[in-house]
Amino acid sequence: MHLRSSVAILVFSAFTWFAAAPATCQTPQQPAPVRAPLPLNVDRDPVPSPDPDTTSPVIAPPQAAGPGGKPGSVLKGSDGRYTLTKDAYEVQLNASVIDGSGRTIQTLTKDAFHVYEDGVSQTITSFRHEDLPVSIGLLIDSSGSMYDKRAAVEKAALDLVRLSNPKDEEFLVDFSSEAFIDQDFTSSLDKLQQGLGYIKSSGGTAAYDALVASADYLTKNAKNPKQVLIIVTDGEDNASSATLEQAIRRIQDLDGPVIYCVGLLFGEDSDKRESKHARRVLESIAEQTGGASYFPKSLKDVDSIAATVAADIRTQYTLAYRSTNPPSNGGYRRLHVEAKEKGFNRLDVRTRSGYYPRTSAGAKESGGNQ
Repeated sequence: MHLRSSVAILVFSAFTWFAAAPATCQTPQQPAPVRAPLPLNVDRDPVPSPDPDTTSPVIAPPQAAGPGGKPGSVLKGSDGRYTLTKDAYEVQLNASVIDGSGRTIQTLTKDAFHVYEDGVSQTITSFRHEDLPVSIGLLIDSSGSMYDKRAAVEKAALDLVRLSNPKDEEFLVDFSSEAFIDQDFTSSLDKLQQGLGYIKSSGGTAAYDALVASADYLTKNAKNPKQVLIIVTDGEDNASSATLEQAIRRIQDLDGPVIYCVGLLFGEDSDKRESKHARRVLESIAEQTGGASYFPKSLKDVDSIAATVAADIRTQYTLAYRSTNPPSNGGYRRLHVEAKEKGFNRLDVRTRSGYYPRTSAGAKESGGNQ
């Protein structure tokens, strides 16, 4: 049976919405079989992503509630005293620190970092700087224009895995007008290499759909809290049902993952205007999720970029704090992290720019994978 069928696009109708509502009745998602369509789950009419320069969440005062009130509400006891119910939300951030000359700094302590959410200082509750296992999704553009670039991209993908933590797990997705899982989570280089052999170059480029579907799959199935997507593409999205804004909002709703973008925007056939726009899009995706974007000038540079990405993932700082703004207040939260240390004139911290708190039933208490 030929498995190359259309990606399942989930259209939210009233029937499907209410049928899926009871979380207790849902069947746990099982890992996808090899070479399977990757379902896309995206709101067809989402709330637009906020402008971080002009938008901030409205913090409502606690409201009195009845017995068993919601988190963040104020309950009146039989003795007449009022008690604020717990509404803690731990936010986890992976951060890279770069000095003015572009060098990665690895010698900082917890006291060097300062975290701000919507301008409000937060207390760092945990700090780690070690090579933690990561769950990684490798997304390879398989549109027709990638045919001549596949060999170099496949080699770089395998080299990246070789340079990663042996305890990492990876899954492989190829996307053109549709997205497919070519290899489910594995730590086997041989299985990933076999999965790369399934890729056939044809069709358009539905990068946004692939990112949304892969982020959703990663969040539901990864075994490691630190999660990353690496996307390699050579052009502008021209086939997604999701918009860029929808894709970023959906990924932020999932509390991650960090996304690294590699744009192969070179070649005689490349349209300069389209390449410029594609570059801005990839830069935006990386910036919004705390990742980085890379634009090699030729195929010979792709392998060195893979080594750079692998090193960045392995050497990040991991910070966590409990937000002073309860998740029940909703809204997008802007994040800003500073690092200051004697002996350094300027340190830039790269991490995600914000998040939406997870407040739905069954959501993780931990505030995110990134």
